[in-house]
Amino acid sequence: MNPVVELNLAMILFVPWFSILAILFWMFPRQPRGPMRKAFDTISLVLATAVATFGMQWSVHNAEPGYGHMWQQILATMMAYGGFLMVMTVAVMVRWIWLSRSITAPASLPTGPKA
Repeated sequence: MNPVVELNLAMILFVPWFSILAILFWMFPRQPRGPMRKAFDTISLVLATAVATFGMQWSVHNAEPGYGHMWQQILATMMAYGGFLMVMTVAVMVRWIWLSRSITAPASLPTGPKA
């Protein structure tokens, strides 16, 4: 197998699934969608991809070779998937808290009785 493909096999196999999760993360909830939300979503997706790639690369280089060559790919797959889901889960929770606060925050409160 080509060494570059072998090194990145876990990411190649997960690209369709990561793409589906990224599209769902980007599209829902549909509102509010401002520049801050787009920036947060973009940063979250880039960070999730970077963590997945780092986990995959680390595991391929640090897997115990005594258990066979297949173990490197199994560990790389688990690390890439776990890293991506970890970042996306945290991002969903942070975004949920952030959006729920911005929706429930009153625009302006009356300061007192009017005469």
